[in-house]
Amino acid sequence: MRGCRVWGRLWGGCGQTPGVHAAAKGFGTEARHHQQPRGSSRQSGPLRDQPFPGLLQPENLSRPLVTLNKPQGLPVTGKPGELTLLSVLPELSQSLGLGEQELQVVRAPGKETSGLVLLSSCPQTASRLQKFFSHSRRTQRPTATYCAVTDGIPATTEGKIQAALKLEHTDGVNLAVPVKPPSRKDILEGVKRTLSHFRVMATGSGCALVQLQPLTVFPSQLQVHMVLQLCPVLGDHTYSARVGTVLGQRFLLPAESTKPRKQVLDEALLRHLHLTPSQAAQLPLHLHLHCLHLPGARPMAAPIEFLAPLPSYFSRTLQCLGLHQP
Repeated sequence: MRGCRVWGRLWGGCGQTPGVHAAAKGFGTEARHHQQPRGSSRQSGPLRDQPFPGLLQPENLSRPLVTLNKPQGLPVTGKPGELTLLSVLPELSQSLGLGEQELQVVRAPGKETSGLVLLSSCPQTASRLQKFFSHSRRTQRPTATYCAVTDGIPATTEGKIQAALKLEHTDGVNLAVPVKPPSRKDILEGVKRTLSHFRVMATGSGCALVQLQPLTVFPSQLQVHMVLQLCPVLGDHTYSARVGTVLGQRFLLPAESTKPRKQVLDEALLRHLHLTPSQAAQLPLHLHLHCLHLPGARPMAAPIEFLAPLPSYFSRTLQCLGLHQP
């Protein structure tokens, strides 16, 4: 499983393998680590898809953290016997020489989303990181940055997307459906108020490269939020059907009565992408967990960024559409 990296020493040590390097098969390119100077407000750019020039060994790390760059289409969990992220963790632990220490998933994108996976072999570290992520959500501080290519360009270059969402079981699939406005009863019955930040990084050929930072956690939140902006994520074969077009004007169709179907792209966009309609129907979701922000090893230490390069198909799409970071 290529693309696996291990860091030791985070908030003290319970691991025995500081500085371990690993080569794990099947996970594509390597995640990258970047330590940002304290007090810096620099936004990490989403367009870094260069090979990682060796494995860094950050100083002051002692509890093993493992990062993977997960391919699109690999689920985190599944039925017994299916290939999932969890199903490969025992083999990965053995290949890293962790012995009896079991790897736990701390953070991972969903099945159709590619990008950074954060694992830990220390239960205390995993628990502290989960508490950190929960606290960050409560204080509305983003810890994850996603990159997306959208079919359409948002009306504003940046802003917040807020929506109350619920899950509805339709034709054997759980779909996220907006609720407007939610009542107290709705909230008690599982409706959740969701929030994301977005920022348009580049535009071209009627599409946009968008940076997304979710401040809440809900299944398919980012896909639905971009549909509400009338700009579905490229390769979204679940929610893009909710955006209709009449005489070139886009509008939202009722989510409750709109069934998932393969995304339909206009002829001009197909030409830019050099795809046939049948090929476009197999296009992977262009949503990638690019960066995770973690606290430093000590209270006053600089924050840590873990970066995962873009998949090759994502980079190809950017090139075809002329989307380049300003």
